[in-house]
Amino acid sequence: MKVGELARATGLTVRTLHHWEERGLVVPSARTHSGHRVYDDGDVRRVYQVVALRELGLPLDAIGSLLTTGSFATVLAAHLEQVDARLAALHTLRGTLAGVVDRLRGAPDPAPSDVLRMIDEVSRVNDTFAQYFTPEQIAALQARRDEAEAAAAQWPDLIAAVRAEMAAGTDPGDPRVQSLASRWAELLATFHRGDEALRERLYRMRSDNPGEVVAAGGPDQAMIDYIAAAADAGR
Repeated sequence: MKVGELARATGLTVRTLHHWEERGLVVPSARTHSGHRVYDDGDVRRVYQVVALRELGLPLDAIGSLLTTGSFATVLAAHLEQVDARLAALHTLRGTLAGVVDRLRGAPDPAPSDVLRMIDEVSRVNDTFAQYFTPEQIAALQARRDEAEAAAAQWPDLIAAVRAEMAAGTDPGDPRVQSLASRWAELLATFHRGDEALRERLYRMRSDNPGEVVAAGGPDQAMIDYIAAAADAGR
């Protein structure tokens, strides 16, 4: 399949696949006569390996080393171990919630001990930020919190403008969309400031949690693909 088809099938962006190719992680096996990338079954398995290892919290450099020396079975086993750990944490949380719900049927409020236990368990299951960023990266983001919050306040209007162009069927190469794509890149740069590792983790957090991002007012995959196409057209 071509890069756009692979991006749609996996939920990744074309930009991410291009970046992985530049890093030597997933290099398409062939190209068409017109130069379009073509991915075969082996390439798709490689994409899964990168996604699985990235979900384990490994940086791209470490992933490249492991893919050079490891095996597909090793990646699958590591991914399975992480999924089992998450399921176990969710199972524990469910048991706590079920117990509290039962007790609430005869009392107006949960006991403080129940609340504390739920907070602890929810934190372990849903500590998304700590899952994706190193302590150093979190500290760096907190150090420029005011700047990041100012940028975040501009996202709703930008997303609404992009959505309006999509609804109107405006071509990504149109100057209006090009301008929106440039603004999009500027706001993202406010967060990562050219730090490729931080940028990758921001993208990974979004791609791993698309439902939560959309529910919070963020862009869906179709919008991200639209902006990526506009950025590509502007090169």
